[in-house]
Amino acid sequence: MVLALDVGNSRLTAAWADATGSGEPTVRSQETQTRDISADQLDTLLREMLDLGADPLERRVGAMVVASVVPAWSAAIRELAARHGLACLEASAETVPIPVRVDRATEAGADRLVNAFAAGRFYGTPAIVVDFGTATTLDVVAADGAYIGGAIAAGLEPGLDALAARTARLPRIELAAPDRVIGTDTVSAMRSGAVIGHIGLANELIRRTRAELAAQSPAGARIQVIATGGLSNEPWVEEIEGIDVIAPTLTIRGLLLLWQTMGDGGTEPAEDASPVAKVRA
Repeated sequence: MVLALDVGNSRLTAAWADATGSGEPTVRSQETQTRDISADQLDTLLREMLDLGADPLERRVGAMVVASVVPAWSAAIRELAARHGLACLEASAETVPIPVRVDRATEAGADRLVNAFAAGRFYGTPAIVVDFGTATTLDVVAADGAYIGGAIAAGLEPGLDALAARTARLPRIELAAPDRVIGTDTVSAMRSGAVIGHIGLANELIRRTRAELAAQSPAGARIQVIATGGLSNEPWVEEIEGIDVIAPTLTIRGLLLLWQTMGDGGTEPAEDASPVAKVRA
């Protein structure tokens, strides 16, 4: 089978499908508390996620396709693949089959390129992908399918962590949407500022990005706005204006699509079979 790994700054998402990367994948996600990992530690973690017991990884996995934003994890994955004789396709500006029209293509995040690739194939172009994770990112796909850049903002949860770490009296709180803007105690006031403030941030970034993208797209082109990432299933995301689709597993499914397109599978990309929540038509 093909094992897809999306390695973010605070979360590892894995998905596996048949040898071509097609079919309905199994998806599992796990928080990661460290940016350092050895190949041995990764081996143990993946065997646990795949329920392999004492079986070696190569007994079930034939290839890996990876998007990683954490260098130590990237190195561990390469070492693990070599150790077990697994093909390993890493997402980058060289391997994701879309034009990359930014100033320094090699600096474009692997996950952002995969998001752009997947958005174009699954939902059409032009498109904007809003990824709610450790960072909140916007990835912009031109009408011809090219990745043309975007925006990066601090994510909602790191913002709350920073408040607690850099102030004397503000506590660490559990993330939850407030019932109203005016908080009547410290916790509700923090939730209001964090969640409603983040909705405002997303609204403005989407509004301005949509206007800039429309100006360089064919007349009448419909811009698709797709929300993804670890927080995209939170109820407050539905309050963000202009989101058409919520696809929490866009990146990991994009990796499987990348394997179908560029890996040894060599098959034509399949249609996306993932459940998608329509937020606004």
